[in-house]
Amino acid sequence: MEQPAQTNSHEVKGLKLLIRSLRHRNFRLFFFGQSISLVGTWMQIVAMGWLVYNLTHSMFLLGLVEFASQFPAFVFAPLAGVMIDRWNRRRLLIITQALSMIQAFILAALALTGRIEAWHIISLSIFIGLVNGFDMPGRQAFFVDMIEGKDDLGNAIALNSSMFNGARLVGPSIAGILIAFVGEGMCFLLNGVTFLAVIAALFAMKITPKNAGASTRSYVMQELQDGFTYTFGFAPIRSVILLLALVSFMGLPYAVLMPIYAKNILHGGPDTLGILIAASGVGALLGAIYLASQKSVMGLGKMIAVSSGIFGVGVVAFSQSRALFPSLCFLLPVGFGIMVQIASSNTLLQTIVDEDKRGRVMSFFIMAFIGMEPIGSLLAGSLAGAIGAPKTLMIGGVCCIFGSIVFAIKLPALSEMIYPLYVKMGAIPGVASGIQIAEETT
Repeated sequence: MEQPAQTNSHEVKGLKLLIRSLRHRNFRLFFFGQSISLVGTWMQIVAMGWLVYNLTHSMFLLGLVEFASQFPAFVFAPLAGVMIDRWNRRRLLIITQALSMIQAFILAALALTGRIEAWHIISLSIFIGLVNGFDMPGRQAFFVDMIEGKDDLGNAIALNSSMFNGARLVGPSIAGILIAFVGEGMCFLLNGVTFLAVIAALFAMKITPKNAGASTRSYVMQELQDGFTYTFGFAPIRSVILLLALVSFMGLPYAVLMPIYAKNILHGGPDTLGILIAASGVGALLGAIYLASQKSVMGLGKMIAVSSGIFGVGVVAFSQSRALFPSLCFLLPVGFGIMVQIASSNTLLQTIVDEDKRGRVMSFFIMAFIGMEPIGSLLAGSLAGAIGAPKTLMIGGVCCIFGSIVFAIKLPALSEMIYPLYVKMGAIPGVASGIQIAEETT
């Protein structure tokens, strides 16, 4: 008779483990505010892709819009990293979220009045790319301001990823319905409104910034050089960022070719596009839940290697699919693989990095993750026009598999360098940090 009670107890403990970072009030506010905002963001992403392809019927312009929206982050992220290590991170995010809201409202006004053209979308994509160059590394560095203690940092990053991919399920589905019945403009309008939730959450937080009082004695270029040397001079950080850059460049452009698959290969409409994106979102959500259930940062390197390979295999399989159901099945490992790789890489870097260089390291992380994707998207759009979307995706998937193998070969040596930093930062449960040991012996 006691077995059901024991089972329920285990379930409660498991749930508490999954959502343990929500006990921090500031992260709880951020989580729920972002949950609303990201639904709108995914609605806009789907609507923009569909609108561009309908206006132009150009594979190249699909890649160009993606390039325009993300390449500025590649250019400005290093400078943004220096500023993030100096500025108040919450204030920065309030400004960037407000600017993103304005961009969505401008898109909505143009689309709802029937005056929108491809050059409008490209121009506004460049604008949001500039904003994201500061917003994305700032948001990543802000995690340590919201979470007290690194034992919950990995869980917070995983929950943030699950939130992102939960929105990836809901947003495209809503967008597909809205596009079919009322047009793309309503997606842009609703996205603008959803930014109010995250802005309100940021204002409601009570933050003691960990980067307050950061030194500004050095010149900006000197600090930038120091950040570059720190990031790429240490093999574990360098290897994680370079693998992520490869996957972003060769693999992630599968997303920008999705409208072509939905319309030309699967012979569907906006609802088909929404279902395809949602399928990869389901896989990503499963990956985020898997990561959130992990009790320790140990094993993150292995996760990065394996998940990169899973992603590559999924992209290759998807490239050969010609029917909806197999395509949905293949997109599950695609979403799972890329989610686990990105979140594991993020957690590993955030755990071992020095606080005074956090903004700069995360800016290079964003360059690798976000900045390389538009370059790959531009290449993929051009290549798809020449050899077709399936062959383009297959080449990208094979390159990701190769990168995962190289990383796995180097992993034993990298792990030896990472473990002492885990101990020093107190990131391993039950193992005292170097700081704690020093305090106890004085």
